[in-house]
Amino acid sequence: MSTTDISFKRINSLAIPALIAGIAEPLLSITDTAIVGHIETNSAESLAAVGIVGAFISMLVWVFGQIRSAISSLVSQYLGANKLNEIKSLPAQAIAIAIAGSIVVILVTYPFAKQIFSFYNASGIILDYSVSYYQIRIFGFPFSLFVFAVFGTFRGLQNTLYPMVIAIMGAILNVILDIVLVYGIKGVFPPLNIEGAAYASVVSQIAMAILAGILMIYKTPISLKIKMPWNPEIKRLLGMVINLFIRTLFLNLALYFATSFSTEYGKEYIAAYTIGINLWFLGAFVIDGYSSAGDILAGKLLGAKEYKTLIKLAVSL
Repeated sequence: MSTTDISFKRINSLAIPALIAGIAEPLLSITDTAIVGHIETNSAESLAAVGIVGAFISMLVWVFGQIRSAISSLVSQYLGANKLNEIKSLPAQAIAIAIAGSIVVILVTYPFAKQIFSFYNASGIILDYSVSYYQIRIFGFPFSLFVFAVFGTFRGLQNTLYPMVIAIMGAILNVILDIVLVYGIKGVFPPLNIEGAAYASVVSQIAMAILAGILMIYKTPISLKIKMPWNPEIKRLLGMVINLFIRTLFLNLALYFATSFSTEYGKEYIAAYTIGINLWFLGAFVIDGYSSAGDILAGKLLGAKEYKTLIKLAVSL
């Protein structure tokens, strides 16, 4: 008899917090879009720049953030098999790999930001804003990957509540900082406009990473301390990441062409596209909450060798 609850109530208890946590990254872009769209000077150009850079950063997060799904899948399998001790060193090693990869991305893209966004057909003020916004916001990328990897660990442990709490706290902080930094405080400091939105996103990502690290250390049996030798499952994890990387890369190739064409049509078109694509991202991450619930339950069932229940789960989803 199966010991894993796969009822609709149980699926929802995992999926709803997961979908709220999943929209953390698109919420940063949506908040920037809403606030920047009301800047008094060059609001359309600022909105266009946020859209272009947001599309590029979302691509990076989607491509490299697949480590979350790989970690959750493996951790849930070992949890189901009651062999969690054998996988304890994997998350920290995976996080180290993810952060190292993000640093390489920064080193490669930062000095060539102008060329990258020219490739998106940005020019003039829009290009200048895109470069300045990106060269600030990209420094939040390692913290985003750290958070994604920690979320994957929590999900593997069948816990989607803590990721939701972290995401909500990050979103609230980002809204507050966006308003303060973009518009400024009269008599205290001037408005930073689009650069303020970038700083707000980075600070929010750092805060989320700190909270995620604290919760992982004190609320899970898994350590953030990197231990050698490499966990035997590191090869399988990297294989899963590569497969997901390729799939996501082609999706983002389509998004690149959409962003590029919209930019070419003019600032009003890319501004409208920015609003539309961020709403689309939001919807995609909402649906992803249910796929995450299926992923972590299926992993646990697979690890426990409860194949009949696994088939029932697949049919119900």
